Amino acid sequence: MRLIFAGTPEFARVALAQLHAQGHDIGLVLTQPDRPAGRGLKLQPSPVKQFALAHDLPVAQPRSLRLDGKYPEDAQAAQAQILAAQADAMIVAAYGLILPQWVLDAMRGHGLRLGCLNIHASLLPRWRGAAPIHRAIEAGDARTGVTIMQMDAGLDTGDMLRVGETEIAADDTTGSLHDRLAEQGGTLMAQVLQAAADGQAPAAVPQPAEGITYAHKIDKAEAQVDWQQPAAVIARRVRAFDPFPGAATTLTQDGKSEAIKLWQAQVVPADEPAATGVQPGDILRADAQGIVVACGPRAEERLVLTQLQRAGGKRLGAGDFLRGFALVPGQRLG
Repeated sequence: MRLIFAGTPEFARVALAQLHAQGHDIGLVLTQPDRPAGRGLKLQPSPVKQFALAHDLPVAQPRSLRLDGKYPEDAQAAQAQILAAQADAMIVAAYGLILPQWVLDAMRGHGLRLGCLNIHASLLPRWRGAAPIHRAIEAGDARTGVTIMQMDAGLDTGDMLRVGETEIAADDTTGSLHDRLAEQGGTLMAQVLQAAADGQAPAAVPQPAEGITYAHKIDKAEAQVDWQQPAAVIARRVRAFDPFPGAATTLTQDGKSEAIKLWQAQVVPADEPAATGVQPGDILRADAQGIVVACGPRAEERLVLTQLQRAGGKRLGAGDFLRGFALVPGQRLG
């Protein structure tokens, strides 16, 4: 089947690789413009672009697809490429640009069959929007999955073609869950395309009207831990923000503040009621088994930190971390 593929990050690259390996004819790859990255802030191609170039696939990187927007020349050039590709479907996965109506219309016309199909990493209508994997873990959802959706003009509102579920394990991070869902997304999309090629395209099912939630984009400001929150909430946020942006706290001593990233944390029962004067964020114990911190609005809950990182350093288990950076009972994280 002849396809246009629109995607940018690693999640999308996995799907593109699967579809390419299965012999689909990728007539055009759309991906976001190169972005500065790394310490030198050199322009870096997206994972999708890297794959496309490695496999001699044609690439376009419009800054916008809006013909009446800030970059109409980019949109016009992309329009010509999309129409010239004469594809059976446009596969979209974490592209990062909104598809204007002309794209949806173009993929329905000119004898094209399947329109624009989206790989979305949630069980729609739960977690429409930009960060469904992060938000599912942060909210404590027991399961999530991938929805293959027929795109329309709304934000992840289109009819569903196929759904796959997966459990969210107690130790899942956004990174580990992302990898499973990326593979699942590529597999489900391949199944939808094969069924269509066999003349058995899955029926489009409208999304339920109830249970709609929005997965707003992750803001770096969310990373700072509020120790007045319940221990379970903080532990989920640590997992949800791994690998980005990384849950963070600050230790202030001798008039200096140092940021510390938190990568692993578990809720532990309080051995005894909080002593008089203990405040949220107080360190109660620090040894090779972990750093125990008081949390919750009355400092009655406990969280043990087992993997941490100093600015410019590496992720370390609690024992190794403490050998290079002393944390002692009585200090307060904030």
